Amino acid sequence: MQRFYPFLFVFLWSTGFIGAKYGLPYAEPLSFLLTRYGFVISLMTVIALATRAPWPKVPMQWVHIGVSGLLVHAVYLGGVFVAIKHGLPAGVTALVVGMQPLLTAFGAGWLLGEKVDGRQWAGLALGFVGVAMVVSGKFGEAAALGPMLTPAVIALLGITAGTLYQKRFCAKFDLRTGSVIQFVPTAIVTAIAVALFEDYRIEWTGQFAFALGWLVLVLSLGAISLLNLLIRSGSAVNVASLFYLTPPMTALIAFVIFGENLTLTATIGMLLAVSGVYLVARPK
Repeated sequence: MQRFYPFLFVFLWSTGFIGAKYGLPYAEPLSFLLTRYGFVISLMTVIALATRAPWPKVPMQWVHIGVSGLLVHAVYLGGVFVAIKHGLPAGVTALVVGMQPLLTAFGAGWLLGEKVDGRQWAGLALGFVGVAMVVSGKFGEAAALGPMLTPAVIALLGITAGTLYQKRFCAKFDLRTGSVIQFVPTAIVTAIAVALFEDYRIEWTGQFAFALGWLVLVLSLGAISLLNLLIRSGSAVNVASLFYLTPPMTALIAFVIFGENLTLTATIGMLLAVSGVYLVARPK
């Protein structure tokens, strides 16, 4: 069963861009995320208490889990949502964030002592080329949106640092209590950002409610739990390489749901991205 976790994670994680596209027209980005975090904290607290899940016994573990949550959730999701809300095409955002496996590979040797061999470097490069091909037709006038690249780059740094930090300092923790510990500081920091930069505007339409429910239940509870399991059991480079598959999967989902154009170049890019991940994750 566990061998299917990476495939399920890629599919669920990819739907996050679809959920953002559905919900962001009706809410400010950070307000949307703060509401999402509130529901996640409430649900996971009830689950943790009802199942008597163990809480970390060492105070420093609370700090490590909280820091990893800030990086993976507050910084990454905040950057992605702000970038998309302010006009950066989702494909360009995906390309920027898609550089994560390369950055993770550089950091894994330095922080985790993980060796990245020639085959894996080739796979990382091949995967990046594939991602670039998938989103190449989605740039549009992105060059005129230079300032909007900033939150996307911040998101990239957040998810990369968060993956490395969690693998280094808190790879193993109970997913029920750990989710609460990760999302509480995330919600606090996001609430401060909302107070400083937004007016907490949300229009409670059916479409927004669906997007919120999907992101809470499927992304924050499902995909994030799978990500934590993958970080626990695999190398940081192998886990990060899965993010190469997110833009191709997102493009495929958008093709099915929204009828967005799927070109031959994008199709070839998908095959290259899959091949790159295979080279990285294939057992030696």
